[in-house]
Amino acid sequence: MEVRARLRFVRVAPRKARLVADLIRGKGSEEALNILAFTKKAAARIVAKVLKSAIANAGQKTNIDIDRLYIKRITVDQGPTMKRFQPRALGRATTIRKRSSHITIVLDEGEATG
Repeated sequence: MEVRARLRFVRVAPRKARLVADLIRGKGSEEALNILAFTKKAAARIVAKVLKSAIANAGQKTNIDIDRLYIKRITVDQGPTMKRFQPRALGRATTIRKRSSHITIVLDEGEATG
């Protein structure tokens, strides 16, 4: 049985968050938490938070063994982009794009593949 957790509008660029998501795709939930704990990326703390939420969601269901959970699917989609402007020379302005992400983790019971 699948369980999922989603974090939307998080202020990290999707390109940076996908680097972290690729590290844990297909791994068991405990192994993924260990990998994220020792990853030196800011997005690792955010992804770990979503993973812990998905594990807690699985704990709410009575017929799921939490020890056998693995990451079936993890997606990082692009959210809305905030646009800010920085003044430049000769009266011009440069656009600064502050990107956001939607992170979704789907856990399932069974054996981890990775």
